[in-house]
Amino acid sequence: MNSKSVLNVTSSGSINHGAIKHVPAGTINTWVLVMLIFFSSLSSIAQKSSKALQKPKKVLIVYLSRTGNTKIVAEIIQNTVGGDIVAIELQKPYSKDYKENVDQVSKENERGYLPPLKTKIQNIEKYDFVFVGFPTWGMQLPPPIKSFLKQYNLDGKTIIPFNTNAGYGIGSSF
Repeated sequence: MNSKSVLNVTSSGSINHGAIKHVPAGTINTWVLVMLIFFSSLSSIAQKSSKALQKPKKVLIVYLSRTGNTKIVAEIIQNTVGGDIVAIELQKPYSKDYKENVDQVSKENERGYLPPLKTKIQNIEKYDFVFVGFPTWGMQLPPPIKSFLKQYNLDGKTIIPFNTNAGYGIGSSF
């Protein structure tokens, strides 16, 4: 059986850019294919809408990424549809230690705590489309994303969420 080295992408769309694995030649990752078709369609729709209205649509891509996976997906979106890209950062960053991070996020979710953001987005009202990307943490929307959604008025905007996870699924994040 022929095999080739590929970037490890789980069936749920999680990208493990640190691990290369061998898979049978010809294996197609359905999630990646669907996402590429989706973003190609979105780009085409945005171009047609833009020409029809003679007003270009402004796109913002906001993401939270602990391991870099969500950042990679955000960059793919930016390369496909264009727009401004912004990483959500906290005033007090989470620990790099996974266990400490999980414990802190669990406590924040239990208390409903919304951590203050270091990231400031000027003139968010100028954007028509806002992509919001995040990993699933504790089977929920991460507290920093909850902070972002509470802090900014997104009324009248088209919100397009995207998610990465370690194979456990999206939980209740949507």
